[in-house]
Amino acid sequence: MVLKDRLESVRKRVQTAENIYKRKSGSVTLLAVSKTRPPEDLILALGSGQRNFGESYLKEAILKQRRLADYPIIWHFIGPIQSNKTREIASHFSWVHSIDRLRIATRLSEQRPNHLPPLNVCIQVKVNEETTKSGISIDEVPELAVAISALPGLRLRGLMTIPRQASDFEEQKRPFRKLRKILQDLKIPKLDTLSMGMSGDIEAAIAEGATIVRVGTAIFGPRIRT
Repeated sequence: MVLKDRLESVRKRVQTAENIYKRKSGSVTLLAVSKTRPPEDLILALGSGQRNFGESYLKEAILKQRRLADYPIIWHFIGPIQSNKTREIASHFSWVHSIDRLRIATRLSEQRPNHLPPLNVCIQVKVNEETTKSGISIDEVPELAVAISALPGLRLRGLMTIPRQASDFEEQKRPFRKLRKILQDLKIPKLDTLSMGMSGDIEAAIAEGATIVRVGTAIFGPRIRT
C-alpha cells in the first residue's frame, strides 16, 4: 500500500470512529508523526491534504522545515525537551505536546519570538505505568497547569499522554478516559485538547474524547531507525 492509500485509510478510521462515538465530524485532528521520515514523504502526504506533522528530533525537524519552508505545514514538537533546545523549539513550532516541567515551559514562554502568536502547549501526563520516562504524575497536573496558564508566551491547550500498549479495547480506553477526567477537573477556561491515541488505538482514544491523534506507522510504514 502506498503512502497516499495508508493516509486515506487512517482518515477513514478517524471518520468512522467520530461517527460511531457521536463525535462531531472533523473534531479530531490527524497529526502525522513524521520523525525519521524524509521530506519527500511529507510532500506526498501534503499532496493528499495533510497539514499537521509531528517531530521529536529537533535537528532533523529544522532541516525538514528549511527544505519545506514553502509548504503550508503546521509543525508540532512531540518529543522530550532538553533545556538547551527550548529556544529553537519556541521559534520553529506552533505546538508542543510534551511539557512536563515548569522550567521548560517558562523558557519556551520567554523565548517565544514576539512576532509569533503564543505557542500552543499540552502537558504530558503519566496516567498509568507507562514505560516512557517523560510526563508528570496525575497529582502534579493542577499546579503545573495553573502556572503554565499564567505564562504570556504560551497558550495551554490541554493534556497529552502515551499509555502503555494494550490489545483489549476496554483496556485501551481506560487511560484515555482517565486523561479526559483530569482535563475536565482542571476547571481552567479554554482547555480544548486531548492529544492521545496512536496507530494501534485510534478508535479507543476517539471514543474517550481525543481531539488530536498522533499517527506515524499507519501512515508512513515502519519507522526508519537512525
